[in-house]
Amino acid sequence: MTLKVVLYEPEIPPNTGNIVRLCANTGAELHLIEPLGFDWDDRKLRRAGLDYHEFARVSRHASLADFHRCHAEGCTYAFSTKGHTGYTQAQFGAHDALLFGPETRGLPDEVLNSMERDRILRIPMRMESRSLNLSNAVAVALYEAWRQQNFR
Repeated sequence: MTLKVVLYEPEIPPNTGNIVRLCANTGAELHLIEPLGFDWDDRKLRRAGLDYHEFARVSRHASLADFHRCHAEGCTYAFSTKGHTGYTQAQFGAHDALLFGPETRGLPDEVLNSMERDRILRIPMRMESRSLNLSNAVAVALYEAWRQQNFR
């Protein structure tokens, strides 16, 4: 499986550390779009990822365009509270990218406006809720995509 988790300008080290661990345990690649809101060597990032950094494939990219130049294979699905398509309605392929925005502001409009509407996915939640924790949202989406690949 070469599903890709893409974090656009992540801000909170423990969330990214948890996602490093998640990717190591699922075989997904993790791609970080700079600038990061923390130092890559942050102690909180390391603690959250525990000893999984050596087992995860993590790449950093100067921009989202740079990521797309390096990884043209597969579709990119953005996850946003602004999405209208439920994440379980998507048909994920083995090489697809799951794109998530920064914790405090989500994906910017220019990123969302550049995507096909049916590739902007929403994870359902109660109406009065603002959003899920980033690492929880990534886990929900990644496991659905992996399930669709029969956990290969």
